Amino acid sequence: MAEGNNKYQGKRKPKENNLLPDIGKIQPQARELEEAILGALMLEKDAYSLVSDILKPDSFYDNIHQIIYRAIVNLAVTQAPIDMLTVVEQLKKEGELETVGGPLYIAQLTEKVASAAHIEFHARIIAQKYLARELIAFSSTITNKAFDETSDVDDLMQEAESKLFEISQGNVKKDVTQINPVIKEALNLLEIAANRPEGLSGLQTGFDALDKITSGWQNSDLVIIAARPAMGKTAFVLSMAKNMSVAFNYPIALFSLEMSNVQLVNRLIVNTCEIPGEKIKNGQLLPYEWEQLDFKIKELYDAPLYIDDTPSLSVFELRTKARRLVREHGVKMIIIDYLQLMNASGMQYGSREQEVSMISRSLKGLAKELNIPIIALSQLNRGVEGRAGAEGKRPQLSDLRESGAIEQDADMVCFIHRPEYYKILEDDKGNSLIGLAEIIIAKHRNGATGDVLLRFKSEFARFQNVDDDYNFGAGQNFSSKINAGTSSGTPPATDFQPMQGSGNDFVPF
Repeated sequence: MAEGNNKYQGKRKPKENNLLPDIGKIQPQARELEEAILGALMLEKDAYSLVSDILKPDSFYDNIHQIIYRAIVNLAVTQAPIDMLTVVEQLKKEGELETVGGPLYIAQLTEKVASAAHIEFHARIIAQKYLARELIAFSSTITNKAFDETSDVDDLMQEAESKLFEISQGNVKKDVTQINPVIKEALNLLEIAANRPEGLSGLQTGFDALDKITSGWQNSDLVIIAARPAMGKTAFVLSMAKNMSVAFNYPIALFSLEMSNVQLVNRLIVNTCEIPGEKIKNGQLLPYEWEQLDFKIKELYDAPLYIDDTPSLSVFELRTKARRLVREHGVKMIIIDYLQLMNASGMQYGSREQEVSMISRSLKGLAKELNIPIIALSQLNRGVEGRAGAEGKRPQLSDLRESGAIEQDADMVCFIHRPEYYKILEDDKGNSLIGLAEIIIAKHRNGATGDVLLRFKSEFARFQNVDDDYNFGAGQNFSSKINAGTSSGTPPATDFQPMQGSGNDFVPF
């Protein structure tokens, strides 16, 4: 054909397969294997124990096979023998015998298999087919809703993540482990702890007294740190995160649902550089304070500290982000500020208490899955304020807000208590409590409880060891010589050389 007569000249010729109708696809299934499994279950008395953790009635594609397997499960629950005759009787009792094709079909199933030798392998194939069908149904539902312009995309993403999490949780099983390798792992961890000068088995916080009683934050632990507002919850975890990421080089992830990342970094600058927060906000720093900022802020650069300020973070979003942080950045600990601001969207709950319970269970599950400690801040209810006396102001486990499940799920519950806040300036022995904070370890699943005393410097929003002037950086002690300057703004002699470009050319964070 001449080129000029080609009706598709200058156009792309349509693909022929685009003209074919959609003939559809058959869902993943394996009827022959389903028949073989049911037959084997009625031939071998111990066969059910091999597949009970792998299969459930819905795992079977054929509705008749679902009914038969459900009858077998009911027999197993009552510890009745499982064979062709007992299955027929059970189906008759349930009124389902004729539905499945009568005794003849049951007999045919036993004739289709010689033994139960490969029943576990066959069962895993059936489970995979079921999981594939679940994913197909899930993706189809989400696709249809995505085409619906009335659907909110953010809600749809939450629903998709929630359903996918539900599918994965329902189908992923962890095998049991014989004790020998676990003993070997425990001894290995004990040896590592013994070889450390500090004798700690977990992550150091930089708070010596706290590390001594906890042996450091332990992998797979969920730690709740709770306090009333203005007690310094955020200041405590920021001080701790700075210690751990700067002094010990632990990669730390901080999820802040209350403050923006710039606000958090500003508080870190106040904490590290010992410059009052109001000056960081308004930029009215004296010349020596610019030099102080220039010098001390260097410690924060390149620190393995990762901040996420997503508001109203859902537990499903957290799971996705946490897995990525551990995989890509080797994060050793996650901090959440704070638990009551999280949500579990995509699921329906009868009350906020049920939702918080689900969140706390999910956080504990995530800590185990990632094998890292998760620190979650929590609010306390107003019961503390209503109690009289110095002892009455100390938080209790019953003060945890919105859910008793928080106490149940947590491996450790710590309270921050500053007596000075309640105008309690001395203890019963006459010792001054000004500038001191108690970390009350009220629950410790794997260790001792007790109280830890720390110093709180409110002007710098910083917690530190009682005996430290300021323990900054690994192996370095910086005293606050600069802040001993006069009110006129003349700085005292300093031990450092200012960086190039310091002074009013510096642009604060």
